[in-house]
Amino acid sequence: MRREQAEEKVIDAAGSEGGERRKTLFHGGVLSAFGQRNYAVLWSGAFISNIGTWVQSAALLWLVKVVFKSNSLVGAVNMANFLPVLFIVPFVGFFADRYNRRNIILIGQTVMMLGALALGIAASFHTDSKAVILLTVSVIGIAFAFNFPAWQAILPDLVPRSDLMNAIALSSAQWNLARFVGPAIAAVVLAVWSAPVAFYVNAASFLFVIAAVLMVHPKYSAVPPPTQSIGRDVLEGWKYVWRRKWMVNLLVALAFVSFFGFSFLVLIPAMAKDVLHRGVTAYTVMLSLLGLGAVIGAPLVTYLGKRYKEREIIKVCMLAFGLLLLAYSVVRVFWLSCFISVGLGLMFMMVGTTSNSVLQGCSDRVMRGRVVSFYIVTFIGVAALGGQFMGYLADARSTPFALAIGGIACILSAAVLILFPGLIRLAVTPKEPRVFESAERPAYQPDQDFCEF
Repeated sequence: MRREQAEEKVIDAAGSEGGERRKTLFHGGVLSAFGQRNYAVLWSGAFISNIGTWVQSAALLWLVKVVFKSNSLVGAVNMANFLPVLFIVPFVGFFADRYNRRNIILIGQTVMMLGALALGIAASFHTDSKAVILLTVSVIGIAFAFNFPAWQAILPDLVPRSDLMNAIALSSAQWNLARFVGPAIAAVVLAVWSAPVAFYVNAASFLFVIAAVLMVHPKYSAVPPPTQSIGRDVLEGWKYVWRRKWMVNLLVALAFVSFFGFSFLVLIPAMAKDVLHRGVTAYTVMLSLLGLGAVIGAPLVTYLGKRYKEREIIKVCMLAFGLLLLAYSVVRVFWLSCFISVGLGLMFMMVGTTSNSVLQGCSDRVMRGRVVSFYIVTFIGVAALGGQFMGYLADARSTPFALAIGGIACILSAAVLILFPGLIRLAVTPKEPRVFESAERPAYQPDQDFCEF
């Protein structure tokens, strides 16, 4: 009898200890958002799908670089994929506020899956001309532009407000972990099979995220459709951001860094092939290490976000990114470029995640989709334009020259924010949510030390 009681105590103690570890890990820890089933399911499906996306992206950019031998065309393909973000997202963010976000995501993922399948079929039958590639990736880009605001805006519907930054950080980590795994798989696919197989792998991967979305049931009901016109919805979103001058300042700085800095991704093939004189293996390793750096940044940004204000993290990481990009432009040793790649991925992730988190955390739910659309435009759409510019600059001068210009521009942007702290002084997520009756707000008040105004 005593032996049974002793065993029960041991079991209880072990269970209690495991429960405490689980509580620490999933409640207030670096994986706190995973404590929500809906978020964990969506994260898992998206991770598999994004691995496929990076398999396709790595294979496509390398294929274009090798076949057409043009950095400008690599930039053009990247721009075709993300340019719709620049022109469409500002006017479709309201869809994520007006309609069911889950359904929007399902439609967008299905169209992107069909686009990947079409790209694979075209490549299999050797009809993958410049026009076909540009047209197909443009269609995928349009679907992405409609899908992404809803994807970003649904995250706060899946987790408590206290876990929002962690949810965004883990989503960024998932995307970048896929960027770490995807290019490695692409290297094997390109070595053993061919580019069309990479496109088919991506098409199949969309089935997982579609299944995950079907399994997700957000805790909060969709916002009832308003009676006002679509045009008024869009205009209201612009006014909402314009009244918050710190949002405008942050988005302008982010756009500048995206154009000159984050666009460096299109130059990775040229860096590997033309500067370091390596092949596809080196290219995929460098691309993967960018993802590894971002994965490392996910728990780090959650940790720092609890100890420092978002505005400070943004400034420091922008400056560090510029310095690393400048170093990238002068390196000629492969292992050293790999080391810098990890740092670039880390800073890239921390700037994007922190900016996204503070913009969402300071926005009303009924306006969140429209606010997120501005972030997407500056972080992704402007980077696509910058990629085209950087590609032309690399062809006209050299890849190191283009990277150096990008690094200097990022350093200058960070310097402005550091020297003029008032520009984004209010970029701090409030500890407690503030609820308003409508989207209309009082005028901007610079003397208040929280982000609502």
